[in-house]
Amino acid sequence: MLQHDLRAPLAPTGGGTLNLIAGDPRFPAEALVASESPEQTWRRLLRMQGPAKAASGVGGNFSVALTLEDGSVFMAVDKFGSLPLCYRIDGASIRVSARADGFGGGAAQIDPQALFDYLYFHVIPSPRTIHQGVRRLPAAHYALFKDGQLTIAPHWTPRFQPVQRPSFGALREEFRGLLHQAVKRQLDGSRPACFLSGGTDSSTVAGLIGDVAGQPAATYSIGFEAEGYDEMAYARIAAKRYRTDHHEYYVTPADLVASIGKVAASYDQPFGNSSAVPAYHCALNAAGDGVTRLLAGDGGDELFGGNSRYATQRLFGWYQQVPQVLRSSVLEPFFSIGAVGRMPVLRRGTGYIRQANTPLPARMQAFNLLRRLGFDEVLTPGFLAQVDPASVMAQQVAVWNASGDVAEIDQHLAFDWRYTLAENDIPKVLGTAALAGVGIGFPLLDDDLLAFSMKLPAEYKLKGFTLRWFFKEALRGFLPDEIITKKKQGFGLPFGVWMMRDEALRRLATESLQAVSQRGVVRPEFIRMLLNHHLPTAPHYYGGIVWVLMMLEQWLCANAPDYRLQA
Repeated sequence: MLQHDLRAPLAPTGGGTLNLIAGDPRFPAEALVASESPEQTWRRLLRMQGPAKAASGVGGNFSVALTLEDGSVFMAVDKFGSLPLCYRIDGASIRVSARADGFGGGAAQIDPQALFDYLYFHVIPSPRTIHQGVRRLPAAHYALFKDGQLTIAPHWTPRFQPVQRPSFGALREEFRGLLHQAVKRQLDGSRPACFLSGGTDSSTVAGLIGDVAGQPAATYSIGFEAEGYDEMAYARIAAKRYRTDHHEYYVTPADLVASIGKVAASYDQPFGNSSAVPAYHCALNAAGDGVTRLLAGDGGDELFGGNSRYATQRLFGWYQQVPQVLRSSVLEPFFSIGAVGRMPVLRRGTGYIRQANTPLPARMQAFNLLRRLGFDEVLTPGFLAQVDPASVMAQQVAVWNASGDVAEIDQHLAFDWRYTLAENDIPKVLGTAALAGVGIGFPLLDDDLLAFSMKLPAEYKLKGFTLRWFFKEALRGFLPDEIITKKKQGFGLPFGVWMMRDEALRRLATESLQAVSQRGVVRPEFIRMLLNHHLPTAPHYYGGIVWVLMMLEQWLCANAPDYRLQA
């Protein structure tokens, strides 16, 4: 299995001949030649099939950049972009790196639009990066740079083809076999170990490791001493069921103070997923026990329909089934009456209709905190004058429409493969684990499981309002009943609550926000309102934007300390 340090530039100096292979590409069986290296196989496939077909036939996790015989440069990343490729074009040449900061950087190269994207998404989605002129190849895409021109296109797009007469029993047996195969593929002979949040996915992986490896997994869990955030009890249920070698660590506010700056600085661009720090401590705990590779459960929700927003959006979608004449002549006029909007119970109906009439994917941004607070309230006029707020929705619409005419739940899944997995959860796990010195495997993102998920009927993923119905029913008896029926949580961080209670954490966050307010991006008046009014009123809710702004300032301190918006 090929290994690649995500923090090391692939081509730090640029120029010359690119010959860069990373990851564990899974070539088609008919294309394998025992005596060939991965590079030789790539080159042969490219000669025979061309770039698009060659890349589309390769599974596993990979990134590749090769100078071909005609002098052109071919690049590609896997379906989930798990090994990133960034590039910069300098005249007639192209430079490539695994990191956005692999080409140098500094305050002068910060892209204002990327900062806006970060504040909106809490990450910077590809193809943009924090640095002007540096782009990142989107997941499932390839690129060809020839004669100074760059062509980028997807080498794989989701194709949902649900079976017409499904047999639950046959699909269950196939599914269970694919799960075993996926876990087996990710074990590398080292001590078998995995994250264990107590959720459906991580518990499935933990149990399967015991079956596949012939010995119980070493499991690692994170807890929080905060009501509503800790689900260690479920991790213990899974550990007991599968007799794992279980390890627990309770993250404290002091841990956050000690590691926030380190985690923020380790990423090649601002990264605002608050579960990154708990994931880092979980991986660090495993590394301390000599574990070199952890399996993660990421992907189950996004392949099999487990995110709660899928059910929420179905509820909004039902409104469109109400006859148009009833909607336009009765319901909407009634709920638009001023007095109705002031009545707490009926006000919910007004909000429901407003959201239901908003098309997807824009409807999913109804609770985006930056949008709800108001761009003008949060961001300075000078900053807004340099960015295009509409571009974030234009990108999402393009991704939403790319899956074609399929069931709405499948559109949600394909959308999340890009934004939830490729741009957010996978970089979170890989980045923090690399910082801790641990490798990662994602068995639930196995190519064969992905293909299997695309042939499941839509109602097998979301049956009424029951999330991931097939996954749970197919594993009933294998998974503990308590875990099948529990609500999803994961490694959610009680940051806002802790910030209000812990002086050192509050000081770190306050100093970070005051510093970021001097950079010309965020209005100082908003920072004062956030710290003095919003956060004390609703720490659970407003803690999120405090975290995002704090991590931005911590990243800038480490990577572009002199940055200030140029008027």
